[in-house]
Amino acid sequence: MPVRNYTYYDFTLSLCPECLRRVDAKIVFENGNVYMLKRCKEHGNSKVLIADDIEYYKNMRHYNKPSETPYTFNTKTDYGCPYDCGLCPDHEQHSCLTVVEVTDRCNLTCPTCYAGSSPTYGRHRTLDEVKAMLDTIVKNEKEPDVVQISGGEPTIHPQFWEIMDYAKSLPIRHLMLNTNGIKIAKDFAFTERLKTYAPDFEVYLQFDSFENSVLQELRGADLTDIRKQAIDNLNKLNLSTTLVVVLQKGLNDGEIGKIIEYALKQKCIRGVTFQPTQIAGRLDNFNPETDRMTLTEVRRKIMEQTTIFNGDDLLPVPCNPDALVMGYALKLGDEVFPLTRYINPNDLLDNSKNTIIYEQDEQLQGKMIELFSTGNSVEKAEENLKSIMCCLPNIDAPELGYDNLFRVIIMQFIDAYNFDVRAIKKSCVHIVDKDNKIIPFETMNLFYRDDKKAKLEALRNEIL
Repeated sequence: MPVRNYTYYDFTLSLCPECLRRVDAKIVFENGNVYMLKRCKEHGNSKVLIADDIEYYKNMRHYNKPSETPYTFNTKTDYGCPYDCGLCPDHEQHSCLTVVEVTDRCNLTCPTCYAGSSPTYGRHRTLDEVKAMLDTIVKNEKEPDVVQISGGEPTIHPQFWEIMDYAKSLPIRHLMLNTNGIKIAKDFAFTERLKTYAPDFEVYLQFDSFENSVLQELRGADLTDIRKQAIDNLNKLNLSTTLVVVLQKGLNDGEIGKIIEYALKQKCIRGVTFQPTQIAGRLDNFNPETDRMTLTEVRRKIMEQTTIFNGDDLLPVPCNPDALVMGYALKLGDEVFPLTRYINPNDLLDNSKNTIIYEQDEQLQGKMIELFSTGNSVEKAEENLKSIMCCLPNIDAPELGYDNLFRVIIMQFIDAYNFDVRAIKKSCVHIVDKDNKIIPFETMNLFYRDDKKAKLEALRNEIL
């Protein structure tokens, strides 16, 4: 009998990358890779690489945990995912992180920008509008885990400090500022004022490369000195910082290990987040056929380019295992101890458990008892360790603080090419839009920005 050149694995719903209509999609294994096969009646067949590690792709399904939903849903389910955002009652995950875009404008015009920002694009949100957006998040979440003040470039908003003060007055557990770092680099007094929002505050600093040629291609400017000065200022204040790296295959994916090693040496840096480029917004000099990176490719390159993390350290995040990978390490002086490998993966799915597999490493066993326990109790060490195993940990140990932790996160924002309705329903990174709806990051950039809404309405009309 004839045999196909692939192994059929699963079925899902996706989008045609040309017209954004919903289409059936097959998940298949071929030559060690995972592909999505789909067909649009108008635009024909397409084949998209979604992973280069079959075993990891299959294993991540075991990390799925029961959904945590918001207290309030903002829209009805009328057209089916992804045309009902958001959040509609069919969505399967609350907002782990909610982005508030306080302005469309930016002091750069990056060739790569999911929001298409520039010095002349759009406008600043009014203070009342921003307050309403923040209030919407609190209504949905009661005590939001993480809220990120973003843009555009939020530091250029004329009422930036009033926005920050209002956000800090709300029951938000952890506040972030998403910035290109220009203001932080040029104005130390500005950075000092940011420090007043600590400890439950963090800078999410754009940091794509050490190479000018790469920065020119991604950001349209040589930001090397700006990044250095920004980190110098943040180090002086030990202001918690995460480096965020937008990755493009063949451009800066060879710098992954170098960026992690650099970050580990900086006093202020708590981790690095790697984001493969989402095909949305403004994308100059980007070829989807050659420049896309998958989550598993990034994971593999971290292991290839560092000696710190192995496959047991970089695990799927159970709230959205299709799109998120996380690994933790302890920074103790000049020493770095991988941490995630000593957690029983099965217990990550149960909030009542987190087990340290001590017998695998006697050196770490001693360190864990020393740092996490009082009275040299292993049980107390386990109890205290549990509190740090989340995206933004709370520390409960006398000798250990947030600055002793280092995390690596891979955050893959799905686009029309690799769109998988199963992953979209579990999306936990959301944007509150100016209509005060909570929109998954992925669908916001595909359908819900001002220049996309006409297309969305046309697709909805086809369904009616």
